[in-house]
Amino acid sequence: MDLGDRADRFRFLIRDRDRKFTTAFDAVFTGADIRIINTPVRAPRANAIAERFIGTLRRECLDHLLIIGTRHLTAALQEYINHYNGHRPHRSLHQHPPAGGIPPHSAAASRVLRRDRLGGLIHEYMQVA
Repeated sequence: MDLGDRADRFRFLIRDRDRKFTTAFDAVFTGADIRIINTPVRAPRANAIAERFIGTLRRECLDHLLIIGTRHLTAALQEYINHYNGHRPHRSLHQHPPAGGIPPHSAAASRVLRRDRLGGLIHEYMQVA
């Protein structure tokens, strides 16, 4: 396994305590100055947030696309992450996205602008005056 030029982009590797991760596996990451963090013992929900995001990503994006290569996958993931963090409402944040607030709704008549993402798979709606 070779991380090549990408090794400097990572600081941590979070993994569980499965025996399939040998010392040779850890040595690859340790040699690239990546700190290995093991999940707690008997904590099945320790990685729940990441698993929930991955489930949402699969249901809303990847299950509807035919990925044809690495570049296509990278572009689709980046586009979805921008949508997820910048526009998609989250219940735990009172229907606001993580990266910023949704503009307040006004009582005055306004137009609704629709923006398509991922070739029309996802639609974002905004109020404009």
